[in-house]
Amino acid sequence: MFYSLAKKVMFSCDAERSHNLALGSLKRLAHTPASLLWRQQVAAKPVTVAGIHFENPLGLAAGLDKNADCIDAFGQMGFGFIEVGTVTPLPQAGNDKPRIFRLPEAEAIINRMGFNNKGVDYLVHNVKNASYKGVLGINIGKNKDTSNERGKDDYVSCMRKVYPHASYITVNISSPNTPGLRDLQFGDALLDLLMTVKNEQLDLQAQYDKYVPVFVKIAPDMDQLAVNQVAETLLKSKMDGAIATNTTLDRSLVEGLAHAEEAGGLSGLPVQQKSTDIIRQLRQAVGTELPIIGVGGINDSASAKAKLAAGANLLQVYTGFIYRGPTLVKTIVDGL
Repeated sequence: MFYSLAKKVMFSCDAERSHNLALGSLKRLAHTPASLLWRQQVAAKPVTVAGIHFENPLGLAAGLDKNADCIDAFGQMGFGFIEVGTVTPLPQAGNDKPRIFRLPEAEAIINRMGFNNKGVDYLVHNVKNASYKGVLGINIGKNKDTSNERGKDDYVSCMRKVYPHASYITVNISSPNTPGLRDLQFGDALLDLLMTVKNEQLDLQAQYDKYVPVFVKIAPDMDQLAVNQVAETLLKSKMDGAIATNTTLDRSLVEGLAHAEEAGGLSGLPVQQKSTDIIRQLRQAVGTELPIIGVGGINDSASAKAKLAAGANLLQVYTGFIYRGPTLVKTIVDGL
């Protein structure tokens, strides 16, 4: 009831303004009686993946809480884990506004935010001051003005700062909204980046006497050959897991809808099957050992189960959460 009313208000306003107002409210009210509006008990469905114990397999995907402003509030909603970011070494404004568009008929969103964030130091400050004690993933990227040739320096810079505070780290090379970023997904560029990340991970393990797994977030817009090539590189570089998938550039399932031709990544129901297919192909390519976090169009228990059946070990929601609210967490976890 609470969320249906809040959604009606938010969906009557500009999408990004609503987003910022919602996050501001969550941050401000997380430690007040008002948090009872979204607090909920979710059944324990424990699972261990990549050596990490999760209270349940459903997490919040990166992108919603880029700066780790609302970790405590999201933790109160029953998520088994939370992923914050994408964060870059330096603050950046992102792309020009407007840059978020709702497609309610398709329960979808198009965004071209462009890694807008306040920088890794601000995020780390928030993480250190949060009371949340659950599993926390931190998603890292490169600044827009950093060339692909020097991109690995940005990832290493972020890794060094977030490593002591993260349960796992995600290397984001699949956002469609930073020019040229997806070029890092293939061939020698990907291998060079991931080997650099692996070497840094091992150095940081020795420094902090703890091992923080590294996941790689991939795009849904790949054919089987490309998936196989990415899988080969993930295994060769000894990455700890993959997140499949990011948003899509495909508009075939939203043709004719308002805003369908806007540039950016499409998320929500239209990416559901495409994401599930990539998970299945990736699982076939990597075998049983590499953990996969499945994300893309999950909006109920059935779609969650489909991702698990395709080979995912864990799940994340974003757009479905925007459309359906905190009760989606309980609905999915209880239904698993």
